[in-house]
Amino acid sequence: MPKKKKGSDSEKLSKAIVKGMQEKKASDIVVMDLRLVKNAVADFFIVCSGNSDKQLEAISDSVDEEVYKALKEKPWHTEGKNNKEWMIIDYINVVSHIFRKDRRQFYSLEKLWGDAEITEVEN
Repeated sequence: MPKKKKGSDSEKLSKAIVKGMQEKKASDIVVMDLRLVKNAVADFFIVCSGNSDKQLEAISDSVDEEVYKALKEKPWHTEGKNNKEWMIIDYINVVSHIFRKDRRQFYSLEKLWGDAEITEVEN
């Protein structure tokens, strides 16, 4: 598995991901800073919600575009693009989670990583 990048790189990546989400009107965007959480799998999780399959796909595409435009990075792994309930775009040190609104409550990632410093992004 590739090495995690320095904190400042993951912060820049997080900002690009949030911008991509905002471009397509994602709601309830939350940035979870996991850098001080023991055994965390990434530096940041970024979570947002969308209302429809089409919006989830648009958010995902926008995240890809913004990250590539800003940092020339492509995702290491993506998942969920077919079922469009929970899409993951994994950049190793920053992982974005794009949920359909009803599924987000079911998985409740914010509660799962309760030790993280959580920042809610204004819409």
